[in-house]
Amino acid sequence: MSHSLLVLADLSEPARQAARYTAVLGAALPAQLALLHCYHSPLLFPELVTVTTRGSIRSQVETADALRDFAQQLALPTEISVSVKPAAEAVRGAIRRHQPLLLAMGLSPEQDLLDQLLHNQLLPVLRATHYPVLLVPAAGAAPRAPRRVLWAVDAGPFVPNAAARRLAPLLASWEAAHTITHSVTGPAYPASVGQLAMDQLRHSRLLPFSTQYELYTRHHDVAAKGILEAMEDVQPDLLVLIARPRSFLGQLFHRSVTAQVLRHCRVPVLLVPAEAPEQPDWMPCLC
Repeated sequence: MSHSLLVLADLSEPARQAARYTAVLGAALPAQLALLHCYHSPLLFPELVTVTTRGSIRSQVETADALRDFAQQLALPTEISVSVKPAAEAVRGAIRRHQPLLLAMGLSPEQDLLDQLLHNQLLPVLRATHYPVLLVPAAGAAPRAPRRVLWAVDAGPFVPNAAARRLAPLLASWEAAHTITHSVTGPAYPASVGQLAMDQLRHSRLLPFSTQYELYTRHHDVAAKGILEAMEDVQPDLLVLIARPRSFLGQLFHRSVTAQVLRHCRVPVLLVPAEAPEQPDWMPCLC
């Protein structure tokens, strides 16, 4: 069975890096890449009223041609599509067509552009699809399959949603070591909490049941800082965050652990959506 990976792509370097990295991730599978470009016609902007319809169409064609040229450099067979629909609607249509394992997009290094992506692009896509999302920093290292994966999880029960469960073949295809970081923010916590976090991941079946894990427990006043400190010590080349339901629906995303980690993370981040009840306040809500 051939799997599909969907990348939200344009001609920027962050998007190119995301496409290159995603292609490498899927190389061990029978997989193909789909590049979706959400084209915003100049005709939509009043200050550009002198642009003709013919010119707008030509620009769409030129964009698609440039993406096809780029696709020839990628490690997987790649299909290109250019949509004039709003991003969330275009993504939903691409998901229906390709049934991808995940969505991928690039992260800009500029703070204002990152905030713009989080609020204007990432949240609408998450709310519309509840799909796993891979976020790739533009300034990351040369793409390669993960060798060490860091999972940031808490001890609260979680069940991967239907889209997340389909990630299992991709996650199992990497010859990687897996470390679980469990960062808690309360003044004290039971010694068994770290083991509970490990058991939750094991029973999620995101990875083969026989997978061996290392446990890295941090006690920190701020959950995001605990995760970032764990990254400094573990040196992973991929971070996985379990995204609770309110990660997709919350109105305070800019204050969340996920957003704080994304602003400082230097490696790709995979957001894995879970269906789970709310957890106690002392646990690091990745939302």
